[in-house]
Amino acid sequence: MKIFFLSLGCDKNLCDSEHMLKLLVDAGHAFTDLEAEADVAIVNTCSFIGDAKEESISEIFRLAAYKKTGSLKALIATGCLAERYQEEIMEAIPELDACLGINDWDRIAELVEKANAGEKAAFFSKPYRNPVGTGRSGRTIRHTAYLKIAEGCDKHCTYCIIPKIRGPYRSIPMESLIKEAEDLSEDGARELILVAQETTLYGTDLYGRKMLPALLEKLSELPNIHWIRILYCYPEEITDELVEAVSRLEKVVPYLDLPVQHGADTVLKRMNRKTTRKEILKTIRTLRKRIPGIALRTTLITGFPGETEEEFEALKSFVEEARFDRLGVFPYSREEGTPAYSMKPAVPKRLREKRRREIMKLQQGIAFEIAKKRVGETVEAIVEGMVSGEEGVYVCRTALDAPDVDGYLFVKSEGPLLSGDFITARVTGAKEYDLTGELIG
Repeated sequence: MKIFFLSLGCDKNLCDSEHMLKLLVDAGHAFTDLEAEADVAIVNTCSFIGDAKEESISEIFRLAAYKKTGSLKALIATGCLAERYQEEIMEAIPELDACLGINDWDRIAELVEKANAGEKAAFFSKPYRNPVGTGRSGRTIRHTAYLKIAEGCDKHCTYCIIPKIRGPYRSIPMESLIKEAEDLSEDGARELILVAQETTLYGTDLYGRKMLPALLEKLSELPNIHWIRILYCYPEEITDELVEAVSRLEKVVPYLDLPVQHGADTVLKRMNRKTTRKEILKTIRTLRKRIPGIALRTTLITGFPGETEEEFEALKSFVEEARFDRLGVFPYSREEGTPAYSMKPAVPKRLREKRRREIMKLQQGIAFEIAKKRVGETVEAIVEGMVSGEEGVYVCRTALDAPDVDGYLFVKSEGPLLSGDFITARVTGAKEYDLTGELIG
């Protein structure tokens, strides 16, 4: 059958999508980018915040139209939205022919067969488990690959629905990860990006201790992998052993993502975060002292229930003091099923957004200043591709920039550069979040 597959949401979801694509390839199916020609359409949905939920539902309805105007015979929803609303989703959206929970993506081929035969079907397993795949397929960017090292979360932040959707923290066995990384490297991956709801706790459930440093050691032995990047490190879980590994291992880039969410202790407490402003700032100082040149990224939430002007001012002063290299801000999204859903007083939506813009403007000045200080540096970068419409100008990323969320380095080259090539460049200018440079090797 011809299958159209749409993956929404985060990089963890993308890993699941690529596993499902490989299982469908093994089952003999083909894929199409033309929705009107598809026999089956699959949407791997997201349900983390309201906007993501709305996007998932909108895409389902959009694709359902091809049952009348195209060749579509079956429409399937997988992922977080399906898992979260498993009791009612097929009744609420009768256009769906089948649904698949996050514990069951390894049954996607079976579900496709049932849906194509006209059978309404849904697979939702409990207890929570880690499905097992046969590899990954469908990666559009060959040189960069996400490696999901764990599933679920035990933190239970009051604003977050993920533990209810994806269950408790479950590390993926190290031997499975090494095999998957080997396969990805043989398929062209030069950069591995380690992801989970929280990477820093990797191994605690399987091995009785934090094993992320040991995993980094093993991954560093893979000859074709050039960069290893770590995302989603909770600051209170960062150990001396992890700092030492990032500092020592040449392939592990000096970059950490620390999702801290706020800078006022009172808000952090209401969020059920397990750290304080003072402890976060201490961790930041330690990282910068022991890993010179490290880039630190974070995400923040504005307008959490009860956020006062004083607490918002504390957040602003925190941003000024921490001086994160990279920073994203989300206005609070009220999610049913979370403790924060019923917290009061609610901050008006317009004020949440206003505060988000204010933090981003503050961070903009910090980020632009940091970028300007990089002029004159010699950097290693990975080539992403050529700039459309500009002959000989290439989009690249330095080790201090993660894909999709950070800035780029634009380099002019007389000769052709291939995506996935590593180059050496001198930074010649900074424009907003991006850099310009000249090729020197």
